Amino acid sequence: MPELTPFLIVDDEPEMCWILEQVLKRTGYNCRSALSGQEAMALAETTDFCLVFLDAKLPDIEGLELARQIRRRLPGIHIVMISGYFYKDDDTIKRALSSGLIRHFISKPFNHEEILRVVRDCLPG
Repeated sequence: MPELTPFLIVDDEPEMCWILEQVLKRTGYNCRSALSGQEAMALAETTDFCLVFLDAKLPDIEGLELARQIRRRLPGIHIVMISGYFYKDDDTIKRALSSGLIRHFISKPFNHEEILRVVRDCLPG
């Protein structure tokens, strides 16, 4: 049975939020979306998310800085960076992964199974 704690999707492209929501909701997961860092932090202040899919480039904040802010509010959260800007072998991403700031990195475009595989890896049981 999927985890009942909601996931947070943060991307400035509404279509990307919609796609991720559809993939996750079809599998039974509860999702909330934010189109900016400010909106994401407002949601994180009121909801204990267990996992966040976070775009690397947002109009009001860099994704890695938002990841730090979210982690301060929700220390146990799993953060998955999604980006068409960075690649997994970029030094910035390597450092974020090795430091534990982010748990996974997914390049855009992604396939649905890749999203679900990351969710299975992040969630217990």
